[in-house]
Amino acid sequence: VQLQASGGGLVQAGGSLRLSCAVTDSLFSHNVMGWYRQAPGKEREMVAISTLGDFTNYALSVKGRFTISRDNAKNTLELQMNQLKPEDTAVYYCMLTIDGKPYFGQGTLVTVSS
Repeated sequence: VQLQASGGGLVQAGGSLRLSCAVTDSLFSHNVMGWYRQAPGKEREMVAISTLGDFTNYALSVKGRFTISRDNAKNTLELQMNQLKPEDTAVYYCMLTIDGKPYFGQGTLVTVSS
């Protein structure tokens, strides 16, 4: 399976971006999917998680601003990011699990200017 993230870019603080992750097989094959990010000089961190049972979980730093969703018809995982802050600047990666193991795709860079 392959994952390809897109939708990153440069945005001013307070703006919005929508990330999309195209997956080469059915989303129904993967219970846990999510978005992670890695800022310069920092470790990769979880941003948002989605499961097939419609459970979602968000990092406290993005809760209320970001929304994760699945488009099962298009086999894409989405991340709507609103009220962006400079501290949201990072490379964003989509993730899915296979047999409980996480797999990450190539990231997409999000830069938020102040």
